Amino acid sequence: QVQLVESGGGLVQAGGSLRLLCIASGRTLSNYVMGWFRQTPGKDREFVAGIRWSSGSTNYAEFVKGRFTISRDSAKNTVSLQMNSLKPEDTAVYYCAAGSGWSSPWTYWGQGTQVTVSS
Repeated sequence: QVQLVESGGGLVQAGGSLRLLCIASGRTLSNYVMGWFRQTPGKDREFVAGIRWSSGSTNYAEFVKGRFTISRDSAKNTVSLQMNSLKPEDTAVYYCAAGSGWSSPWTYWGQGTQVTVSS
């Protein structure tokens, strides 16, 4: 079992930056992929970025490439999402997730943290 808790959301002006943090606890993450998703009211949850815990290989949605960076700290069991050059359309609830592989279901989810970008 894996427990995930997100933090770091808030209100920021367009062009600003935020760093989201996901703290993981429970079983080892060595065989997992970790990801960030976001969701706005009335829309499906969409993939933002992911990282394979063991290798550090990353995967990004096209709409955040060059602006967002996902990373992990194996010593602290944390995953971060550094968000730069934020746009109003980035406004959403951001969720941390964990799964067994890129092609496998995302099994574990955090509670979400609100990110609001004003114009």
